[in-house]
Amino acid sequence: MPLQASTLPNFDDDRSRARILDELRRQLPRLAGISLDTRALPFGLAALDAHLPQGGLIHGALHEVAPESDEDMPATFGFAAAILGRMPPGPILLVLSSRTFARCGRPHGHGLAGFGLDPARLIMVEAGEEKEALWAMEEALRSAVPAAVAGTIEKLDLRTSQRLHLAARDSTRPLFLLRPARALGSSVALTRWRIGAGAAARDRFGLITRWRWRVRLERCRNGPPGQWSVEFDHAYRFSLAAAVADPALPRGTGTQSFLRAG
Repeated sequence: MPLQASTLPNFDDDRSRARILDELRRQLPRLAGISLDTRALPFGLAALDAHLPQGGLIHGALHEVAPESDEDMPATFGFAAAILGRMPPGPILLVLSSRTFARCGRPHGHGLAGFGLDPARLIMVEAGEEKEALWAMEEALRSAVPAAVAGTIEKLDLRTSQRLHLAARDSTRPLFLLRPARALGSSVALTRWRIGAGAAARDRFGLITRWRWRVRLERCRNGPPGQWSVEFDHAYRFSLAAAVADPALPRGTGTQSFLRAG
């Protein structure tokens, strides 16, 4: 009796599955309304980029960045600044809106430059209400003038997140929303990052040589979540952090110099 095809061993099963998964990852962004021609911004760190559709942060999309706790907000600002500093040439709009973030201080030029973000590129807008901040970000995206738009938003409903995501998609610019630790809810954000402050690496004089963060990709549409200990050096490169000799150092000490008291 001849053997049926289904009973024959298939030595290409693993390769076939891999090809199918690669094709699904390639096609899913299109099904989510994201053009395959849309650019993506890689971290330049394979461990992170492998988790992201198209190998990086997709430009025409909404991304959320939030701290692990309120004390980690300065570290979260630093992580976001390091990403914005890698954007293609052009102005970057930063909209500050919520008093919730006021106690963290204000961005200043020296701190921004330390994360590779040229202060001359930054257009900073202070909005009295979050409604005004949302309007400013949406209009900036629709203008397609900034290379990227970022803002601090505390309250965000699903419908508003959809509108912002569509504006980002149509402009092919990325929108980064910095959110408080406990304010996250329903959102269409393509990625959501949780950031914790790590103890910065220092030289023998006590000067910082590499910033460190605990980075968790909490949500990634069409990609798996992940968690890493990441560092960022003065050459503006991301890398995986080496083991820290004393991980019990106080939290929040890693990126405070990025911000200046109000």
